[in-house]
Parts: sequence; structure tokens; C-alpha cells
Amino acid sequence: MKKLNLLILLLLPLFCLAQSTLKGKVASETKSLEWAEISIVNMEGKIIDGTTTKEDGSFEVNLKNGFYKIEISLLGFTAYEKEISLEKNTDLGTIVLKENETKLVEVVVQSKKKTIEQKTDRLVYNLENNVTTTGGDALSAINTAPGVVVKNDVITILGKGTSRVMIDGRLIELTGEELNNFLKSISAADIKNIEVISNPPAKYEADGTGGLINIIMKKGVRDSWKNSTTVSYDQNKYGIYTLRDNFFYSKNKFRFSASVNGRTGYKNSIENLDMYFPDGLSKMDADTKVKNESFSGKLALDYDLSKRTTIGFQFMNDRNNPDFGSDIRIEKYNIENELQNVTLNKSFTDKGSKNQTYNAHLITKLDSLNRKLSFDVDYFNYNSKFDRDFIANNYNSDMEFIDINQAGRNISNQDIDNWSFKADMEHPFQAFNLSYGAKMSFTNSISDVVFYNTITGIPELDLSQSNRFKYTENNQAVYINGDKKINEKWSLQMGLRLENTQTNGFSETMNQENVNDYLKLFPTFYASYKKNDNNTFSLNYGKRINRPRFDLLNPFRVYINSNSYSEGNPFLKPSFSDNFELAHSYKEVLRTSIFVNAITNGYGVVFTSNPETNTQIVTRENYYKGLNYGLGETYSATLADWWQSENTLYFLGSETKFIKDINATPSNSLQIDFTTNNTFVLGKNTKLQVDFNYSSPFKSGLYEVGYVSSFDIGFKQDLLNKTLQIAFLANDIFNTSYLKDFTSVVNGVKQVYSQNESNRFVRLSVIYNFGNKKINVKERNFGNQEERKRAN
Repeated sequence: MKKLNLLILLLLPLFCLAQSTLKGKVASETKSLEWAEISIVNMEGKIIDGTTTKEDGSFEVNLKNGFYKIEISLLGFTAYEKEISLEKNTDLGTIVLKENETKLVEVVVQSKKKTIEQKTDRLVYNLENNVTTTGGDALSAINTAPGVVVKNDVITILGKGTSRVMIDGRLIELTGEELNNFLKSISAADIKNIEVISNPPAKYEADGTGGLINIIMKKGVRDSWKNSTTVSYDQNKYGIYTLRDNFFYSKNKFRFSASVNGRTGYKNSIENLDMYFPDGLSKMDADTKVKNESFSGKLALDYDLSKRTTIGFQFMNDRNNPDFGSDIRIEKYNIENELQNVTLNKSFTDKGSKNQTYNAHLITKLDSLNRKLSFDVDYFNYNSKFDRDFIANNYNSDMEFIDINQAGRNISNQDIDNWSFKADMEHPFQAFNLSYGAKMSFTNSISDVVFYNTITGIPELDLSQSNRFKYTENNQAVYINGDKKINEKWSLQMGLRLENTQTNGFSETMNQENVNDYLKLFPTFYASYKKNDNNTFSLNYGKRINRPRFDLLNPFRVYINSNSYSEGNPFLKPSFSDNFELAHSYKEVLRTSIFVNAITNGYGVVFTSNPETNTQIVTRENYYKGLNYGLGETYSATLADWWQSENTLYFLGSETKFIKDINATPSNSLQIDFTTNNTFVLGKNTKLQVDFNYSSPFKSGLYEVGYVSSFDIGFKQDLLNKTLQIAFLANDIFNTSYLKDFTSVVNGVKQVYSQNESNRFVRLSVIYNFGNKKINVKERNFGNQEERKRAN
């Protein structure tokens, strides 16, 4: 390993950087304090080093000269923070921590972290104070983050668009329903905080118009172990049982963690679709019972080869089996609104997916000046199946059987493999901090669609509706990023990412090939100005790309019901966006942001129709360019010792122009989004949570969307010195958080769609913790994967 470090030092440029030692002692008013956590934070808010105090309370950290903030924390004591300018060896002397007051409400308020923290390039949300996430999962936790909305299997930063999700800096390459299922397998109790990165730095992939959601997981401290078990039950129309167990172990040079998550039960989905054809209304009502069954596990281990070099391995596995049976009623009316006929569509779908992820990494600290090199190798495999049997019978208005409208079996499968290799270098200089790196990614996807006509009772293969599709995508990227604190008031960060992409889509059935090869630059820029202790201003810009999911490129159709089908588009191209944001923070209590997001070559779902057959067709097209803009306000208030309130208010607007003739007219309007989360301390071990959110009706481009709101109440009781927790949640009490009045007009046919997926439920959770429950605040960013999010 010494030879490896020597080789790395010879290959990389060396600079003589001034460094100094920072030391001190930590004590209470009566004794020295051991195991106090010392964190060194740079001026961008990132933890760059840290240690814990020895038996006599002493600590020592070697740092390059510069501006820092030292943070000291220990359970039972008020946290200590101080900004320092390190120019020579510095002894801070004895730092005395004050014990938390014995008065009940003061203990709770003084010991907890700020719920929202604004950093240079991200917003950090500490969810531990939100009772509604207790016993919940990562998806529900994301939905409570400020400015983030989860609707209809899509995670969105308001005004930005669809967001990608990372765990500990590692991209999860899933999207839609599959991503949501994966996030539901992660316990919210094991999340330290959530980072909302609306304009990601150059280090991260440029894919995704809506920025990044980074989930930081809790870690166990050295020479300790911890286990947490959660059992919960959700009751909607049906019931869902969840069991989670998470284990952490750390001893000397070895760190290990494992988790197992299982869920079983059912939920109910109600859908309504009205299509206004020239010859009359077609009205569809669907009632679906969906199996909510999943099992997942994770293993992670790290080993310190030396004081400077660590190797590690991670494995994640996730399996879902969301089978569902649907009863669909389609009523056809004439122009006088008289019922003409009825189609009853009964179907059962055997649906399943599984994915497994492997990561190996090496991190080596090259010297005491914090130069650090890391390597990541990732492999990801995802496969899914979809097997639907359906029969649709026609009846007259008196419900007398006429004939079989359609009967079939629709089978589709997809298999995706992805390899990626990544290297990152953190290279601080005397004048500024520099980071750079490179990544290569190789993806192969094979999907097939088979349709059997079963109207005669004997399955007959329909080659015109069957297809096998192969898709490959390779990506090479390099980036460089620099940041500098110019003085006490100004900080700058700039980055540039270069991505080269080659794609090939081939339909074996149609003997059709589609090839793309493009090279793109993605710049980022951040500037921060601290006028005084109360006022901070920031400006940022970033360019992004939004690549289509793999399944959207498959040209063949999958039937939704006898009256509706979905088909992919092999000619779908990526879209691009330019993102600007100006923000102001007042006393870290009131935050204001003004943002603009310009999209070119935008693609999306088009709900078109065929008036001759009264059939709905779901397609994807590059059909628009748009401008999204908005004003956001976030207000954090301690209204009383026992009342903490977090509030957001957004005003959103858009302008849309269609670049393709889809026989529709764009329409836009203002949208208002309001959220308030309130935590009430009722006793030493008792909390009450009352949350409300409201999103007004709005128009954007092709669509008009109805209002959405939710009123939630949560309650948590700590027992046995917090080793046991009991939590209760009543979610969406008034049943108003579902998609309603989703309207579009294409080809002169108006379509109005609504969907309610059992958002109203009550949950009872029991959490038991044992072992050493102290959590380490330090975390590392793993290597990431580029293609996993677009698997679906």
C-alpha cells in the first residue's frame, strides 16, 4: 500500500501547501469530556475532517491554512460552534460545554438540530423533528422536504421538474414506480438528513432537469454497535404490514452494516377517465386491488488498510411483486348523452421486478493536506416482467351480452445491465480548492413485447403487436470543479462537465436501427455574498440534460385496457435545460429564491386519441420548449418553546411553445403551493405533528391539473429512555391528495383523468432500538451509476 501511495504521489502534481495544527480540550463545568465529536466544516458547509476527544478531553486536527467552522457536539450538552481563521498552529484552550437545562421544553429545543440549513449549493433538511416520518419510509420522508413534491410516482423540485435521487451521493438509476418501490424499502428512521440540490455541481451527472435529492444515511460510530427494528401497520381500504431491521457494527478498522426490509398487503386504486369524442362521451371507471409486496436487503462493509486508505463493498437487492386485478367499466354515450353500450373489462396482471447493485470502492488520503483520491466500480442489473390477461365483453344499454370486444394476453420483459467506473480527486491548493474526475458507463438493455389474441379461447401470436428491442448506451465524462472563499463576504464555485454519449436502438421485428452520438458541455456557477450576520445572497447557474428512460424508446405497444394502450418512441431525443436561481437568506429563518428554468426540445407524455375507434393512445414526443419560473419563500419559526413551525410558499408560472404539430394549443397559468409543518412538544417524551399542504389548480403547456391538498396528524411517544418508540399517523384525513381533473385536449378530443391510490390511511408503528445509539455525522459519497434511474 505504501508503494501505491508513492505511485499516486508521483503521478499527481505536488504543491507545497501551508498547514497548521488545531487543538484544544473539551470539558463540562466539572470534568473533561471524552467522545465529544469534533467536526471541521469549510465555508461551503461541507464536513472535511473530524475526530473525537480522548479520555482527557483533548483533540488535535491537522489542516491547511484557511477559514473554517469548528462544531463540537455531545449527547446531553448544548452544541458549540465557532468560526476560525487558521494561519498557524492554534490552541483553542479549554472549551466548556453547557449541559442542557433540566426544564422539559428547553431540553428538546436546545439539543435538536435546525430543521433546514442553507448551504452554498444545496438545502439540507433534517427530518428527525418531523413526527409524521416516524415508522415511515424514504419516499414519505422526501415528500416532507421543503420545495419537494411526490405526485403520481414522480419526485419533483417545485418549478424545476423531475428529480433524480441519490443515497450517500450514489445515484439510484430508477424512476417512476420502480424508484418509489425502492425508496419504500428504506426506513426513514435511518436517514440522517435529505439534501435538496436544485442546481447540482459538476461532480454529478448532468442528467435530470429537476436537480438531485441526496439521502444521507446514519452511520454507526467506532467501537460500537446498534440495532433498530421497526414494525408498522397501515390501514386504508386494505391493510399493509411492514417489518424493517437495521444493524450497524464498528470495531477498530472494520465497519459493517446490514438491513432487511419486508412489506406485504394490498392497496386500492380508483381511476376515472372521460373522453369527449365527436359522437359522444366515453366514460371509464376502474377499480384495482394492488398487491403491495416487496423484500429488500443491503450489506455494506469498509476496512481501513492503513490510516490513509480504506476499501469497501456494498450490495443492495430489491424485489417487488405488485400484482393487481382490475375491474373496468367503459360506458359509451351518444351525442344526446344517452347510454349506447357498456364494455366490462376484467384483467389480472402478474407484475414483478428485481434489481441488484454491487459497489466496490477505494479511498486514499494522499497526505495530511486533505488531498484525497477515490475509485468506484459499480454493477447494476434490473429486470422486470409484465404479464396481463384480459377479456372485454360488450353489452347493450340494458346490460344484455352482445359479444366479446377483445381478449388477449400481453407479455413484456426487460433486462438491463450497467457497468460504471469512476475516479474522483479532491485537490486543495493554498488559494482555492480543486476537484476533478472521470467516469465511464456502459449499458445494455433488452426488452420484448409479445401479444396473444385469445378471443377464440386459443392463444394466437400476433406478430404485428410483438417486438424485441435492443438498446445500448455508453457515456464518458470528465469534470473539474473549483471553489474559493475570496474573503469574509464572498465565495465562488465554478465547474465544467464534459459528457460524450453514444446510443443504439435496434428493433429486431421491424429491422429498424436508430443511432445517436453527441458531445455536450455542462457548466455550473455559484456565487455567495454574506452582507452581514443577518443577510446572505447567492446566485447559481447550471445546464442539464434529460435522457429518456429505456422503456420509452421501445416502439411497440402495451395494452392498458381494451380501450387504451401505451407505445414507446425510438426516435425520442434528450431535452436540455438552463437553470438560474437567485436566493436570499435572512437570519437563516426567512429564505427567498427566484428561479428560471428554460427547456429546449422538451419531451413528455401525450394523451392522444383515435376518434374513429374511440381509443386512447399514450405516446411520448419531443413536442415543446418551455420557460418555468417562480418565487419561493421558506420560513422557519420557533413560535414558542413547545412549537416549531416550517413553512413554504411558492408562486409558479410557465410559458410553453409547441415545436411539433400535435393538434393542440398550449395553455399556462399561475400555480400556488403552500406547506406548513408544525411540531408541538407535549411532554418530555411526547410530540404531536400537524401538517398541511395545498397546491392550487393550474395549467401548464398541454395539461390542466386540479387542486391537491393533504391534512396529516402524527403522534410519537418515547419510552424506556427512547429505546422504544410508538408512533401514530393519520395521513390525508380528508382524502384530497390524489390526482384529479388532469385534462388535455388533443385532436379535438378532451380527456379528463383522475386517480386515487389510497393516500388516506392510518399507521401504527413500533420502533425498538438497542446497542450504542450514537450516530456519526460524517459521511462519504460513493461512486454513482448513470443509467439506473431510467430503468422502469
